Amino acid sequence: QVQLVESGGGLVQAGDSLRLSCAASGRSFGTVGWFRQAPGKEREFVAAISRYGGSTDYIDSVKGRFTISRDNAKNTVYLQMNSLKPEDAAVYYCAAQLIGLMGRRPNGYDYWGQGTQVTVSS
Repeated sequence: QVQLVESGGGLVQAGDSLRLSCAASGRSFGTVGWFRQAPGKEREFVAAISRYGGSTDYIDSVKGRFTISRDNAKNTVYLQMNSLKPEDAAVYYCAAQLIGLMGRRPNGYDYWGQGTQVTVSS
């Protein structure tokens, strides 16, 4: 059974850091991405990493603050989030592709986790 499980969310103050984890089971994956969705807003691409970590992509609003990485031996992808802002608050989802096409569209991903809540107080 293929499964993605996110963890690491929580309530923090502006300027704090969090590290989200996405643990995959059932098979290995190609590109893995992080998306987020705030109440009343569409799901938004945040970052993606290629199969072996050689390529990464970030939305402009998180560049320099967020870092995506992966440990294929553990089948886990991480999102290190520093200098968090109230506008980063959302449910964060990881998503994985069976192949390795870097992309920002949600419909380009084959599997999704259940999400983890990130709340940032000002």
